[in-house]
Amino acid sequence: MTEKSIALVTGANKGLGNEVARQLGRRGLHIYLGSRDLARGEKAASELVAEGLNVVPVQLDVTIDESVAALAKELDRRHGQLDVLVNNAGILVSRPAFEITSADMRETYDTNVFGVVRMIHAMLPLLQRSKHPRIVNIASTTASLRLANDATTLFGQTDTIVAYASSKTAVVMLTVQYANAFHRSAAHAHIKINTATPGYVATDLNNHTGNRTVEEGAEIVVELATLPDDGPSGGFFNDAGVVPW
Repeated sequence: MTEKSIALVTGANKGLGNEVARQLGRRGLHIYLGSRDLARGEKAASELVAEGLNVVPVQLDVTIDESVAALAKELDRRHGQLDVLVNNAGILVSRPAFEITSADMRETYDTNVFGVVRMIHAMLPLLQRSKHPRIVNIASTTASLRLANDATTLFGQTDTIVAYASSKTAVVMLTVQYANAFHRSAAHAHIKINTATPGYVATDLNNHTGNRTVEEGAEIVVELATLPDDGPSGGFFNDAGVVPW
């Protein structure tokens, strides 16, 4: 990546997204910090700017078509392209399986799944114009069907993440399907898209109960966001490599 590379990170005013923005900024990228609440985004961006990073806060709600489209139009006006898209925005509705409702599922999927589709659909023309475009979708180790079917693992013992885990499994499949489509299209073959799981990172999403820091969790995301041209596409990765799913 060059100093002129443009990156957009969704849900980046705090937690993992904020740290991803920081680490990409330290690599010389020009960062757009997406946040539903612009005031919170401005505060987060100012802290990164104080560290000497090139960060611009932007209002972005991935559940609203108009919000996503407006940002795509603005990035097109300012730069004409986008080099890195990190789909980090996500929510967790924690409820026992027997109590989960269709409303819970709809709310979760609107951000975690449909939000990813909205972002890729709107930003694809900008990514296509980049020489080295990269998309990183943030999932979770809970997305692994193999681990969820193993009663000896934590993922096979919990029953409170029906909406979240299933939405993240959908994100992994979305990644595969987009990667296959890009590969078959000469106009899109240079776009690399992968899914990252940061592990059990301590953030507001889990009331800071995670056993990993945001610094640790962001590393695999940044690695995939800055892959060389011979890097993988369509994969699901954590720090150790490919995640079985």
